[in-house]
Amino acid sequence: MTGPRDIALAVLTAVRDDDAYVNLLLPRLLREHEIEGRDAGFATELTHGTIRRQGTYDAILDSLVNRPLDPPVRDVLRLGAHQLLGMRVPDHAAVSTTVALVRRHVGHKPAGFVNAVLRKVAQQDLEGWQERLTASAPDGDMALAVRHSHPAWVVDQLRRSLRAVDAVDELEALLEADNLAPRVTLVARPGLSTPDELPGEPGQHSPYARILDGGDPGAIEAIRDGRAGVQDEGSQMVALTLAEHPVEGSDTSWLDLCAGPGGKAALLGALAAQHSAHLVANEVLPHRAELVRQGLRALPDVEVTCHDGREGPWAERSFDRVLVDAPCTGLGALRRRPEARWRRQPSDLDDLVVLQRDLLRRALALTRPGGVVGYATCSPLPAETIEVVESVGPGVATLEAVHRWWPHRDGTDAMFLALLRRR
Repeated sequence: MTGPRDIALAVLTAVRDDDAYVNLLLPRLLREHEIEGRDAGFATELTHGTIRRQGTYDAILDSLVNRPLDPPVRDVLRLGAHQLLGMRVPDHAAVSTTVALVRRHVGHKPAGFVNAVLRKVAQQDLEGWQERLTASAPDGDMALAVRHSHPAWVVDQLRRSLRAVDAVDELEALLEADNLAPRVTLVARPGLSTPDELPGEPGQHSPYARILDGGDPGAIEAIRDGRAGVQDEGSQMVALTLAEHPVEGSDTSWLDLCAGPGGKAALLGALAAQHSAHLVANEVLPHRAELVRQGLRALPDVEVTCHDGREGPWAERSFDRVLVDAPCTGLGALRRRPEARWRRQPSDLDDLVVLQRDLLRRALALTRPGGVVGYATCSPLPAETIEVVESVGPGVATLEAVHRWWPHRDGTDAMFLALLRRR
């Protein structure tokens, strides 16, 4: 590793070969290779931006070559294309450094080819390439997929999501928002820290949020101590909205049924302490349960368990509030998880919806009459959100409220929360 471009290529390779997660791997590599400051920022934008825009860049590259590209060469060309079309890197620097990169990591043989292709890429700006490519697209979804670098099936699903709230005319705005780099959002966990302790400007929705323009959150004392965290405002609002919704009767026993990796559980645990309530934070996977423990280290009274939420040892009707932050496609968090749009497939919905329904049924069974269940996903897709609620809730619970947050409207991930009162 000699610099930020090498780091970016290593991440792209791991995403392709090992199904790595960018948000976990990239920070680790930056720390290990002591890449900081402007170089770390460059590596972050190059990595995230390339993966977000790879659908558009692949369409450009495929229009310029008449043979299949070897995956390592394609990754290098994607990085070069993003420097030329998505960053303020001069053309000659973008081409020469990418040629050097391919020599270091792939070999000398493709260097001339990479040089020639990138010089062709540089002949137009991104808007020019988008106009050229979409002019020949066979249908509207395919044109939007190329222009905004989303798989066509995701474009279709997001259109359905917006149609469900009578906002289908906002589709392009949503697709554009998915390609914007999100700002780092912090959360002050009540009772442990205050927003005034944290740098940044106030959030738009959560009273505990602060939004940073840059810097390393890990350098903030409250973050290191676990008294504050890094958390999107949409996720904060899920925990806050559930905690503030009235229950009938006692309010001392709370459960987070799917707590990993622990952000919502930490905020919910802090809020539970403010209500003199006890939180059980459950996670099915041991390594993710350990992440929950680390995230809750400043909240020793929260009980962390490791069970399948559908079969855990809790007695029915034993909780006053239950959060089901259900496993989902994650298509609401494409700004933060750039690889998700390329990794997910339409077939994933089938298995996920079955699991989501089972978890919601279990949550309702664990909630006493008069108590409240919050069903949440970081996906706006109707199949994972309102359709799950409507298929499980009737006869058992009353749907009292539905909340949605959107990247293009609220500057958050696309979050869904339904609040159901157990009958």
